[in-house]
Amino acid sequence: MFSRRRFIGTTATGLVGMAMIPSLSSCSKPVTDKEITLGFIGLGRQAMYLLNGFMHLEGVKVLAGCDVYGRKRTRFENRVNKYYEDKGQKVEVKSYERYADLLARQDIDAVVIAIPDHWHALVAIAACEAGKDVYLEKPMTFTIREGQKLVETVRRNNTILGIGSQQRSDPNFRHAVQLVQNGSIGTIETVNAYVGAPPVPYNLPEEEIPADLNWDLWLGPLPGDIHYNKELDPPISLDPPKDEEFWGGWRWYKEMGGGFTTDWGAHMFDIAQWGLKMDGSGPVEASPIGDGTEFMTFTYQNGIILTSEPFNEQLTKGVKFHGDAGWIEVSREHYLASDDSLLPPKPESEGEEVPYETKSAHHQNFIDAVRKRVDPVVPVEIGHSSCTVCTLGNIACDLGRTIHWDPATQTFVDDVDGAATAHMQYTYREPYKL
Repeated sequence: MFSRRRFIGTTATGLVGMAMIPSLSSCSKPVTDKEITLGFIGLGRQAMYLLNGFMHLEGVKVLAGCDVYGRKRTRFENRVNKYYEDKGQKVEVKSYERYADLLARQDIDAVVIAIPDHWHALVAIAACEAGKDVYLEKPMTFTIREGQKLVETVRRNNTILGIGSQQRSDPNFRHAVQLVQNGSIGTIETVNAYVGAPPVPYNLPEEEIPADLNWDLWLGPLPGDIHYNKELDPPISLDPPKDEEFWGGWRWYKEMGGGFTTDWGAHMFDIAQWGLKMDGSGPVEASPIGDGTEFMTFTYQNGIILTSEPFNEQLTKGVKFHGDAGWIEVSREHYLASDDSLLPPKPESEGEEVPYETKSAHHQNFIDAVRKRVDPVVPVEIGHSSCTVCTLGNIACDLGRTIHWDPATQTFVDDVDGAATAHMQYTYREPYKL
């Protein structure tokens, strides 16, 4: 097993340096020859993309998986076994229904967590306590209080934790942020980061639970009266093989997820925060849709305004930085700017066309960080501060009023009735505890 050394990377008190653009140069080759062994917790659609990304990295071996859905465990075993068989390697791959059984294995160095948001904190905290490093899908946590607890747990256990905000490893987003940070478009005045709508109340009809799905375990800390519908955890087929036809719909309902606000905000608000050098900090006000605006609006202490307003007629999910000397607009599909000098260099090679979630630079960065015992490109404090922006927007919409936030103390200001503070955490059902 990979030996755990004293963590010497950036600590919670060293966030000033996080505003700069971290290097990805180490991604060109493994840092050491030491093999890193992985377990996957959550084996749905996103996990299959991540599996394809991590499994092909040099010096990485996948040994185990975990999911509450039986046929997804079988799919995972089939795919991993076939991959290694095709390479002429013999690897014993095992899957589990309960994540504690996977975490108990001493031969696993790190876990990749791709499960519904309401489980992120509990599983990631358990992984830290079990001595595993963690690659955690975005948004980092379901609530602000969970995020605070996870930050503390990561640093106390000297865990390497990376967040799946892979746009920070994308050359176009990195180029845009570097130009914004170095003043190439002047002083930033406003930012449009279009992400989509907040969550809605759960309104799907109740359906019969599949025989091989442990629905009670799927719910975990959520209220036990939330009923099953296949839109929440999309079915698959093993014979004939057929993967999920759509993303898990739990993310669109406020009882289980944060809507587009957290699903895409964890990407686009994250890039806005990065460009504004607000990593580890955040806005001081969040105004909801309908409070004098049809878009969420976030105000920073320096007067910069971030909105969830679209910047084109196509409603592209992306970010547009407006400076007093120009503008830059970037998404996963395009890059535009007020002047050609602001455009990124053309890549020497387009490379193999693969799904965005599978591109390996972000995954390689995490593996390198595990080997070197340093923070990856998106460490826990950044994951938490970006996630907090998203959650503040949803809280403001829930309350229907502007809320005031102190990013230094991570507390609400002038919350006379305590309503905003109450939204920082919900009551877990027994026996779950944060």
